[in-house]
Amino acid sequence: MSYWTYMTYMVLPPHGGYRKLLSYQLATIAFDFGLEFANKYIGTRSRTHDQIVQALRSGKQNIVEASMASGTSKKTELKLLGVARASLEEALADAEDFLRQHGLVLWPKEDPRILEIRKLGYKSDKSYKTYMTYMDNSESAANCLLCVIHQTNFLLDRQIQAVEKEFLESGGLSERLYKARQNVR
Repeated sequence: MSYWTYMTYMVLPPHGGYRKLLSYQLATIAFDFGLEFANKYIGTRSRTHDQIVQALRSGKQNIVEASMASGTSKKTELKLLGVARASLEEALADAEDFLRQHGLVLWPKEDPRILEIRKLGYKSDKSYKTYMTYMDNSESAANCLLCVIHQTNFLLDRQIQAVEKEFLESGGLSERLYKARQNVR
């Protein structure tokens, strides 16, 4: 590796790679499953349909943007991860509203059905199709969506903590630029 390639690597660390992030993978599943749920049980003419789909999409897309911004700005990365988290929280509230407004049961986190859904999150080859058995009725579909969103939020919370820790330990781009400039002198 040449000196300049090395210095560029030190100043702008590798970034992107969002497809490998578990938070992105689960956010994608939440978006795909949520779209299917909204189409089947809410209906495409409803404003709630658009809101939940857009919130899920925003959650997924902001993880992408955060990953791409990570090389140049930890501040921007943290902000976008926060937006992703807030968007998913909005979708969570919409799914809870759906259950309440339709007189359906919100399954508690220790419910055996929720525990089964949570286990699916550990499969390495999962996609939204992995969860499709829960699409049979609106109550199980909404509860499955809630579970996947909760798992995604948990991963996002951990990701945000890791980025904060990295920033505190390594600093941001300005600090890396200064160090690289000092090394060149």
